[in-house]
Amino acid sequence: MERRFFSLKTDVYVTGRWYLDDPVDVRGEEIGDVWMFRRGKPVEPPVQLYIPVSRPGVSLDMDFAGLGLTPVVSARVASVFSEMAPDDVQLFPVEIQGESKPFFLLNVTRTIRCIDDAACEEVQYFSEDDVMPEKAGTYRSVIGLRIDNSKIDDARVFRLWGYNIPIIVDEDIKIALEANGISGGKLERV
Repeated sequence: MERRFFSLKTDVYVTGRWYLDDPVDVRGEEIGDVWMFRRGKPVEPPVQLYIPVSRPGVSLDMDFAGLGLTPVVSARVASVFSEMAPDDVQLFPVEIQGESKPFFLLNVTRTIRCIDDAACEEVQYFSEDDVMPEKAGTYRSVIGLRIDNSKIDDARVFRLWGYNIPIIVDEDIKIALEANGISGGKLERV
């Protein structure tokens, strides 16, 4: 039976939801690279981090903080990832402004080149003439994302080569997240 995979994104339509800023260290100093948690590779454990809330509201079990889109998860979501995909993720405790419950930065440590260009509704690539020539050949936009399952090994959670916006999870993790009543996350089949 072919494995099924899903894109995990923020549900921006949660009424009264909070909005999180980029993580900083506990002294309020910017960290060097706010993009490090979405590159799809392991990172050195950061110093203790703190996330300011830019707009107070309902806390979410899954969110992406600031411009760097740093994945932030509640303890119950973190437990799903640590139990079901320990080789595919790193979890770092983070303090969130005004929150007493534990939260974690979720770093996905695998990247797989598996976007099925022909099956997607539309794909656009960066060219060498773009504002960011270093991105030439990677995806500028992917609409109607579809992946080629034959290119995925034993990964349960991963990022996509050339398009690291979504986090991809297998169906078992999707089911476990839904069974735990995840708030703030939206899962779409890819």
